[in-house]
Amino acid sequence: MTPSDVEALFTDAEGRFRFARWGRPLVPVVFGVEEATLATVKGAVEAVVALAGHRMAETDPELGVNLMIFFFRDWEELPEVPNLDRMIPDLGPLCARLAAAGANQYRHFRFDAEGAIRACFVFLRMDAHLSAMPAEALALTQAVQSMLLWSERAFAESSPLARAGETLILRPEIASVIRAAYDPVLPAAASDPSHALRLAARTG
Repeated sequence: MTPSDVEALFTDAEGRFRFARWGRPLVPVVFGVEEATLATVKGAVEAVVALAGHRMAETDPELGVNLMIFFFRDWEELPEVPNLDRMIPDLGPLCARLAAAGANQYRHFRFDAEGAIRACFVFLRMDAHLSAMPAEALALTQAVQSMLLWSERAFAESSPLARAGETLILRPEIASVIRAAYDPVLPAAASDPSHALRLAARTG
């Protein structure tokens, strides 16, 4: 990965560089799936966390759980979830905008005082496209996208996954960025594009 490749992964549509990784152990919870899929999703999160050299925990002392993944059929369902509007600002108008845009997924991050990821809410509207994806591929993709504050364009044209024969794997260059991002020497958050140089130097 060149520095420009890495920089593009964290640069938004307005040209702003924003990097953040988790500053605390992940505590995931999944809503709206059967037990088999639940195990697949949690297994994918565990695999990506292990790749990063980060940690998981049984509970978050402040929030209880800090990675919430919702599977549902229609955006209109979300405002009906008890207390969710307390955690997601302007939840009703947000869902209306996402429905109008035909979106099938959305991630909302919260950050601590240092800018590190404090919590992540993942919303997946199971339209025809997402429903057609194998559960393993969907779970691994969402785990990757929840692990860092990627640009919304990072995986717009290419999946973070690939196949090695019959095995589904994380693309090696993306895996290398995740590992580099969790180097304890590096800060948990950065807004200067020069941070991409430091990440790229660790992706070899």
